[in-house]
Amino acid sequence: MTAESPQPVDAPDDDKSHVPPLTTRVVIAEDEALIRLDLKEMLEEEGYTVVGEAGDGEQAVELAREHKPDLVILDVKMPKLDGISAAEKIAEESIAPVLMLTAFSQRDLVERARDAGAMAYLVKPFSKSDVVPAIEMAVSRFTELKQLEKEVADLTQRLETRKLVDRAKSVLQTEYGLTEPAAFRWIQKTSMDRRLSMQQVAEAVIADNEEKKAAKKS
Repeated sequence: MTAESPQPVDAPDDDKSHVPPLTTRVVIAEDEALIRLDLKEMLEEEGYTVVGEAGDGEQAVELAREHKPDLVILDVKMPKLDGISAAEKIAEESIAPVLMLTAFSQRDLVERARDAGAMAYLVKPFSKSDVVPAIEMAVSRFTELKQLEKEVADLTQRLETRKLVDRAKSVLQTEYGLTEPAAFRWIQKTSMDRRLSMQQVAEAVIADNEEKKAAKKS
């Protein structure tokens, strides 16, 4: 393998893993006022700052453009412009990561949201303990995407690199007990330390894992 194997110590300190940055600014879009209010309270209790609230998709896009928040939370079903269409517009302009709220957990809806640019999703009803990890996932994946955009200019190649990085992260999570953000940070750090592309590091992680699997079978 071209990169050193990660050690469990690379995992982040659990005591700090759910502490949001002081500047984390959020736009919420949910057409049901009660759910929107509950979500706002949950976020503020966790230290997030809600800078805008919308009751429809069009207003959500406008608020995202105006405030340039760190995160946009969108309900799937909203008037004027649905959440998936709003997510697509926000993603096209690369404004902020999108966390999708849905009352349905159907695979096709989740895939549509992901294709539109949503970084993570939450199935309603949800609790405060569900919200923070979903936010961290959305922000982490958006950060990864921005990093890949810097490294890979070609869109097709970028998508291929992202798939490989996702596979490598899965290996690191399973084999070394890293969280998803820690796994990406390891790939990124190894890439810089070894002067390799993240795709090369990901390929090395995957190949090393395949070799180990083959050795166990023989």
